[in-house]
Amino acid sequence: MSKQSNLDRVRADIVAQNICSELAEQATNLVMGDGNLDAEIVFVGEAPGKNEDEQGLPFVGAAGKFLNEMLESVGLNREDVYITNIVKYRPPNNRDPEPEEKEAFWPFLLRQLEIIQPKVIATLGRHSLEYFLPGARISEIHGQPKRINLNDQTVVIVPLYHPASALYNGAMRETLMNDFAKVPNIIKRVNERDAVLKIMTE
Repeated sequence: MSKQSNLDRVRADIVAQNICSELAEQATNLVMGDGNLDAEIVFVGEAPGKNEDEQGLPFVGAAGKFLNEMLESVGLNREDVYITNIVKYRPPNNRDPEPEEKEAFWPFLLRQLEIIQPKVIATLGRHSLEYFLPGARISEIHGQPKRINLNDQTVVIVPLYHPASALYNGAMRETLMNDFAKVPNIIKRVNERDAVLKIMTE
């Protein structure tokens, strides 16, 4: 099966299992993700907002525009990467997702990542960070790559602040832009390491 077919099955399972039914009832769309299914990097946010719910796509509001701007600043665009959230339905009034909502959607995010198989996962904000690196504080480790085992694969996590946090805060914006600037080099280093490991095992 193709990656798209497998992702379609994940979507169908979310609906069939009635995941977070209270969120589903008030949402317009189930927002799965968007981008390149062969991406080397996946960006994981927390949950869709109003614009995302209306369009059925992640990061299409003001925070999404800033994310696009940051991607362009490092020579990437949305067609090069994959973008998703832990929670796939919009929480009412854009409130933070509840712990049980993140917990309910976590297995489906893991399935998404298993299908796409990125080498790098950039967490956007503390809600996604806490699932990949439990106990970590974003203020202490933002921009610092961390290697973890996920789905029996080694992946590199890059903790980033959420783009929304930088929209009205100049200092945070600069921090996020500086952290983002490290991303292409992190991907390059991961690819170089994988190439060396491949040679060693041949």
